[in-house]
Amino acid sequence: MRFIHHAMVIVAVLCVPLAQAQQNPPAPVHQLRLSLSEALNLARHNSVSYQLALTNAGVAREDKKQALATLLPSVVYDNSAIYSQGTGIDDTPKFIASNAVHEYISQANIHEAIDPAAFAEFRRKGAAAAVAKAQAEVASRGLVVTVVQNYWGMAAAQLKLEALQKAADEGEGFLKLTQDLEHGGEVAHADVIKAQLQVNDRRRQLQAARLALLNARLDLAVLIFPNFNNNFEIADDLHASANMPSLEEFQQRSAQRNPEIHAAIESVRESDYAVASSRAGFLPSLGFDYLYGIDATRFATRTDGISNLGSGAAVTLNIPIWNWGSTQSKVKQAELRREQAKRELSLSQRKLLAEIQSLYAEAETASSDLASLNQSAELATESLRLTTLRYKSGEATVFEVVDAQNTAATANVAYQDGALKFRVTLANLQTLTGDLVTQ
Repeated sequence: MRFIHHAMVIVAVLCVPLAQAQQNPPAPVHQLRLSLSEALNLARHNSVSYQLALTNAGVAREDKKQALATLLPSVVYDNSAIYSQGTGIDDTPKFIASNAVHEYISQANIHEAIDPAAFAEFRRKGAAAAVAKAQAEVASRGLVVTVVQNYWGMAAAQLKLEALQKAADEGEGFLKLTQDLEHGGEVAHADVIKAQLQVNDRRRQLQAARLALLNARLDLAVLIFPNFNNNFEIADDLHASANMPSLEEFQQRSAQRNPEIHAAIESVRESDYAVASSRAGFLPSLGFDYLYGIDATRFATRTDGISNLGSGAAVTLNIPIWNWGSTQSKVKQAELRREQAKRELSLSQRKLLAEIQSLYAEAETASSDLASLNQSAELATESLRLTTLRYKSGEATVFEVVDAQNTAATANVAYQDGALKFRVTLANLQTLTGDLVTQ
């Protein structure tokens, strides 16, 4: 009896935490709701390709600063000690180049070089920095398209899942209806079999939709989060109204703000300065040095009462005479690159005009199709309701009901695909103008 009493006490003690856990269930994990703008900000911080473009733009800016530094005077302080073998007579060194057996140099040197090539190179670096900046903007807009496609793709997958869940529920309800009617002797067993086949198809489609939603969620999560996190939801509405400007507005904005055209223009400028830099190889260059300090046999400012401090200046003029055609070859290379840059600019301008008209026409078509698909989805839902009522009253066959169910499910899925296509098309237009159309 004592053993049974102890066992009952242990069970009671163990049941207390379980009862408390049932009374106080764990709080649900907070699920993050992301808007499109928030997803874009996260993607910009975590995209490797976009950050690489920003890095290249930063490197190009530093190259421009370094090129500017070459045009400005430089100041260095040289310190050295030279020891040579002497002749043994009056501390005279044996080496012709030595001024004394012991020579100490401690001098400040201000150096300036005037080279036409350096000025052209500075301008070329400035144009290259502008090209890198424009390419970073191109990468940014490409990232926007990718995020928009993945963001609205997840939203569309969620709505497709809901539509197919509704279709599956309707299939289950119709199966129950055929079974009840069969038990009442109103329909044949063939109707039940047909309804069961339809339910099986709906279940498989539902599983595929769940998998598609999971994949869409994972694709977006990898794009926007630095760490793996799939505990989030879409906050924006896929079917919210989106105002699309006129074609003339798109053409005007793209002409002013298209980064690819800007990059191509700056590439032409860069090639012009590269030609000027290479041609500067035919011109003389001038160098100037001013020195102040000591150059004496002792490391001291004064020796035997005489000041060792002094100054000196040197001017150097280098005149190019002959280098076996190397300068001519560099000029030819630069001119070839410039011609190619001009051809690429012309091509970019033509492509921009064609892309604007093509993408705008595609957006108009998608907008028109979206209204039609919405109407088709509503009509298919109403047709399914009416066909089901006719079947209950014995005026329709099971094949008509199944066909109406298929039509309603297909129309709802097509409506979500149409909305996704419209959003992606607007995002593609954004790459040309820089204006993300969200509402």
